[in-house]
Amino acid sequence: MTIALTRDQQDLAEAVAGFTARHAAITATRAAFEKIAAGQLQPSWRALTGQRLHAIHLPESAGGDGAGLVELAVVLEQAAFGLLPGPLLPTVLASQLIAEHAPEALARRLLPDLVAGVTAASAVTAAGLRAVKSAGQLRVSGETAPVLCAASARILVLGAAADDGETVWFVLDGGQRGVVEIIPAEPVDLTRDVARVRLSDLPVDDGQLLAVDLDRVRDLAAALFAAEAAGVARWCQESGLAYAKVREQFGRTIGSFQAIKHKCARLFARSELITAAAWDAAVAHAQDPEQFALAAAAAAVLAAPGAVDLGLETVTLLGGIGYTWEHDVHLYWRRAMSLASLLGPRGTWQRRLAGLSQAVERRHDLRLDDEPPGLRSWAAQTLAEAAPLDPGKQRRFLAERGLAAPHYPRPYGIEATPAAQVVITQEFARAGLDQPSTTIGEWALPTILAHGTDEQRETFVGPTLCGDIVWCQLFSEPGAGSDLASLRTRAVKAGGGWLLDGQKVWTSSAQEADWAICLARTDPGAPKHKGIGYFLVDMASPGVEVRPLREANGGYLFNEVFLTDVFVPDSRLVGRPGEGWRLARTTLGNERVNIATGMGRRQAMPSDYLAALGDPVPAEALAECGVLTSGALAFTAMSQRLLLRQIAGLRPGALAGGLGGSVLKVVHAGNETSLRRAVLGWHDAGAAALGGPAGAAAQAYLSLPPMLLGGGTLEIQLNVIGEQVLGLPR
Repeated sequence: MTIALTRDQQDLAEAVAGFTARHAAITATRAAFEKIAAGQLQPSWRALTGQRLHAIHLPESAGGDGAGLVELAVVLEQAAFGLLPGPLLPTVLASQLIAEHAPEALARRLLPDLVAGVTAASAVTAAGLRAVKSAGQLRVSGETAPVLCAASARILVLGAAADDGETVWFVLDGGQRGVVEIIPAEPVDLTRDVARVRLSDLPVDDGQLLAVDLDRVRDLAAALFAAEAAGVARWCQESGLAYAKVREQFGRTIGSFQAIKHKCARLFARSELITAAAWDAAVAHAQDPEQFALAAAAAAVLAAPGAVDLGLETVTLLGGIGYTWEHDVHLYWRRAMSLASLLGPRGTWQRRLAGLSQAVERRHDLRLDDEPPGLRSWAAQTLAEAAPLDPGKQRRFLAERGLAAPHYPRPYGIEATPAAQVVITQEFARAGLDQPSTTIGEWALPTILAHGTDEQRETFVGPTLCGDIVWCQLFSEPGAGSDLASLRTRAVKAGGGWLLDGQKVWTSSAQEADWAICLARTDPGAPKHKGIGYFLVDMASPGVEVRPLREANGGYLFNEVFLTDVFVPDSRLVGRPGEGWRLARTTLGNERVNIATGMGRRQAMPSDYLAALGDPVPAEALAECGVLTSGALAFTAMSQRLLLRQIAGLRPGALAGGLGGSVLKVVHAGNETSLRRAVLGWHDAGAAALGGPAGAAAQAYLSLPPMLLGGGTLEIQLNVIGEQVLGLPR
């Protein structure tokens, strides 16, 4: 998915994509490399400013469109996808800084010029320049680090270190440019110039100063650079995927090879993460400065460096052809490298993000335009009545009022739309209550609701929501794990029902479950995806034997379950014999989404584990925490984006049909593995003994496999993404 979510944003993205296709052909850009490096503007710039795409974010009073940073990010992403040459990115960065932080007189003078197409550039660091106050005036000297498009800019935003240790930011334009020396350099990104700026005792008066600090400048740059990185990453991912679909080796397209398929799936997931991080930073700009700082730092850590890595991965996916000058992939790779370098050392951003995440929790203030009338007040009042009740009575109270599973049909829920579910979730949070969970029931009940009889729904759904029934899942077998359709448990027709015989394994909570959903083969002669029944098994039935399995962490979450002539009446078969596999896909689809999202509960953040390390926290742990935090925040943003598309009723594109759960699970599995491994590594010899924070880190790492295996292994999920999302051959 692109950054664009709403219909208007999607229309804007299509317009920019069409513009770059018409006015910025890469062949023309290649022919102008030397002119671009010298700071010469290309015809596409005049066409761009004629469409005012560069001014979409500027105030209407200056001639702009008055849009927000999200719309600007949409423009930047699509422009980068088309490899639009020239100073769009540095111009919009400088103009945004002027619009936000310039004195009124300066903004009133410069913004109309910027709307008219005057070029601009902004430094991202104050390194190299020194500001000294003399006779009541600042005088600036020194030489900047490379500034993107400084050679082609008529307006410059620069920063300098002042005597008091602060950083001052100022604007140079017009006649002052005559006493400024521009020193062009050979750019890594061949589609844009880069130059140093040398000043010698340049006077700067108060009317040129911006009321902004270094962090705000860098945060804004990070957000806008991330939008471009998202466009670069998506181009690389799509180009590599297209090549994998047509390139043949050993008589087959290379996309049919599992190693290539998994690589394409991982690149897709990484591209989605980069897009989510860029979107989140743009969204946070409209919130308070702390929220923006947190999201922007996360984007800086993840987006541009991620696009650099994705560019290299695409080069190697394409093979030798990808490393030739003639192929365009290196141009995108170069742009990503330039973006990452201009933002500054990644370690600095990592440590900043870790520090911010200790003080600020990312808050998504999801506001709905079409909030169901009266729902919020009713939910708030109902939850207020539930709050003082003891847990058992509270659970039943909520279930009886449809709030245990509000998306279920009446009478079990309130048929809540995605928008209504958001409202209810917000009210649970405001009331300080956890939304009820039926654990395995979260996966069993949707199948019963969709495919069961009225008697089955009445018998199981309400009592489960009230907490009276606990479920387990009898799916996996010793010879049928990810290849679940190879199961061998048999169901033989008997008088008024079925006799089940077989062995199930890896069954969570079987020792405490009242009922189980069970797959068994009703027709051994049918193809393996046919002839399977979906049964509801009373765990107290004669012939059911539960044997706990001790895990590597010493616990007993899993169990073996042996079924010996277990009688299941016909009334406990869901659907018809032979439909079990189709029904099971409803269950498995719900399982994947719930595992990936943690069933709506707050996930542990990396910074939660830093306090145990003492004060000061080691620098290497801070840096690693920053990397992990960027991934965690991007995952949350991915979930938010899928939810917003669902609320808006938009087609989720490549993530249609619930397949977004597979992508979320892959990302979540990677994040959780990296987090637990990192936290373990932050401790010393204390992690060799259980007990205390260090021992807890060891225990958490030992407890990782169930999360990685449940709902389909990571490798199976990568196959699902490769084949069902990306369209690669089996």
